[in-house]
Amino acid sequence: MRVLVADDAILFRRVLSDVLASIPGVEVVGSANNGKMALQKVKELKPDLLTLDIEMPEMDGLAVLDALLKSSDAKVEVIVVSALSRRGGDLTLRALEKGAFDFITKPEAASPELAREALLRELIPRVRAVAHRIEIRTILRGSSPASSPAPRPIVSAPIAYVPTAPSGVMPRAASDSAQGSGGLDGIAARMQRLSNPTKPEMVLIGVSTGGPNALAQLLPQIPKDIGVPILVVQHMPPIFTKSLAERLDSQCSLSVCEAVHGDIPVAGNVYIAPGGRQMRLAVGSNNRPMLEVTDDPPENNCRPAVDYLFRSAANRFPGRAMAVILTGMGSDGTLGMRLLKRHGCFTIAQDEASCVVYGMPKAAVDAGVADVVLPLDSIASRITSVVKGGGG
Repeated sequence: MRVLVADDAILFRRVLSDVLASIPGVEVVGSANNGKMALQKVKELKPDLLTLDIEMPEMDGLAVLDALLKSSDAKVEVIVVSALSRRGGDLTLRALEKGAFDFITKPEAASPELAREALLRELIPRVRAVAHRIEIRTILRGSSPASSPAPRPIVSAPIAYVPTAPSGVMPRAASDSAQGSGGLDGIAARMQRLSNPTKPEMVLIGVSTGGPNALAQLLPQIPKDIGVPILVVQHMPPIFTKSLAERLDSQCSLSVCEAVHGDIPVAGNVYIAPGGRQMRLAVGSNNRPMLEVTDDPPENNCRPAVDYLFRSAANRFPGRAMAVILTGMGSDGTLGMRLLKRHGCFTIAQDEASCVVYGMPKAAVDAGVADVVLPLDSIASRITSVVKGGGG
C-alpha cells in the first residue's frame, strides 16, 4: 500500500506519516503541503492511497478531488482528513460526494501519544478496507501489474473475497440457520414469513463507511406518505451528523433531522442519531415510541451504534419494526438484527456489488439474519412495499 500524505501543517503531516508508516504493509512514498503539489505527486508517484487535508492553501481538498475525477490516469483512493467542526463536517460531506472513500478527523487529544493512538485506531480499519477494495478491483480486472511486487499483508490477512448470492436471495445455509432448524422445514417456515411479514410501524437503518452517499440515494426514493418514521444510525463523530441531516433534508421529500432526546417519532420523518452519542427507543406516554439520546459507552467501538438502536426496538417494541443494514466496516447491527428476527421483523441487507465496504451487510448475511439481499437502488422500493402492503 503506497500512501501519499497531503496536509499544510508540517507537524501533523509528520505525525500522520509516522503513524501510517507504522502500519505493516504500508509505505509512505511522499508528502505535500498544498493541493497543487499533491496532484503533481499523485501523477509522479502513483500512490494507492492519498490522505487529503480538506483546507489547504493554493488548492483545497475539494479542488483536488475535482481534478482527480477529471484525470484519466489518477486511480487513487482518498481518505479525507477533516477538522472536527461544523465547517469541517460540511466540507467532508461534499468531499464524500466527490468520490472520497472515507474520512477521519484530526484528533484533539491531550498529548502527542494519545493523538497518535487515536490516529492509528482510525486509520488501521480504513487502510485495510482500501486494500481489500484494491484487491477486488484487481481480481475483477483479471490481472495485476507485472512490475508490482507481491503485496505484504496490512495488519492482518486480507479479508477473503466471497461472492454473494444473486440479489434478493440468501445462501441456503444462512437461510436455514436463521430458522433455527435445517432442511425443508426451515425453508418452508422462512418462505411463509417472507410471503406475509408483519406490517412494520417503523424502519431502522444502520450504515457506516459510504453511508452519506448511500443515504442520499436511498432516502429521496422513499415517498413522504410512507406512513412510518425512519430511524438512522450513521457512524459519525459529533457535529457531522447535524450537517448530514441538513444536507439530506434538502434532498428528500421526507423531513430529515438530527434526533433530540425526548423526540416522539413522527411518520414521514427521518431521525439521525447524533454523532458521538447513542440513540435508543423507549416507551413514552400512551405507550408511544420515544427517542432517548444517551452517553452510554460505545458498542462495537461505535457511538452511535446500530446494535444499540436495534436492540432497544426488539426489546421494547417486539415485532413492530423492519431493519436495513447498508454499507460499512465491521459487524455492527448483526446482533441487534438477530434479536429483531426472533420477533418476526423483516430485514434487508445491501448487496456486495453496491457497497463501498461489504462489512456490516456481509456479517448480517453470514449470520443468516437478512431476509433479502438487494442492490442499493432496489432497497427503497422494497421498504415502501413492505410498509404499505406488508408484503416482503
